[in-house]
Amino acid sequence: MSYIADRRQEEKDRRRNEIVDAAEGLYRETGWEAVTMDGVARKARLSRALVYVYFKDKGELLLAITGRAMETLHSRFEEASARTRIGLDQIEAIGRAYMAFGMEFPHYFDACSRLEQRATGTPVEGSHEAAAFQMGLKVHGVVVASLAAGQRDGSIRADLGDLQVTSRVLWGFTHGLTQIAITKAGPLAESGITVPQLTQQAIAMIRYTLAGTGRSLAG
Repeated sequence: MSYIADRRQEEKDRRRNEIVDAAEGLYRETGWEAVTMDGVARKARLSRALVYVYFKDKGELLLAITGRAMETLHSRFEEASARTRIGLDQIEAIGRAYMAFGMEFPHYFDACSRLEQRATGTPVEGSHEAAAFQMGLKVHGVVVASLAAGQRDGSIRADLGDLQVTSRVLWGFTHGLTQIAITKAGPLAESGITVPQLTQQAIAMIRYTLAGTGRSLAG
């Protein structure tokens, strides 16, 4: 009985992933506003009714894709922080990784942005929203760990206050910068500003603020 149950669960997971793959493919190709449940069913080569068995609406599909985005971001952050030794350098590497993530996966970046725009209470346990929210906490956990490491090794100032709050502030700063880099490269160029210049200036400001001294401005 356990074998049969396991096979059934594997089949459900496979079918669910096929649906999310189809929705993500359309998202990447056409943008989220153009995605429909009918379109997802056609791309996945499944009936519309079966798609609704796994996802009650388009919003649930978006949350499933956002969960994937958060998993990818978490992996990129861990890889970035592992490449450097001191905490301040880890934070810089994480910031650069976030910008690279946004440029490489604009549909994932858009999904994360849409999640932040949702005005909701506590996510229902076991829901797609709860899964995305929990992965988001893990993403911030990597940042907080690097901030704490920097305070221990002396590269980051000790008077930052709550590191969870600091992580959200850094996210807001870097998210906004990434959004500008993705959507405003043309207008920036007209002003004689390149995206690499914008990035380098932002990194310098972050380092200066976190270190509290000009000694770490250039890395």
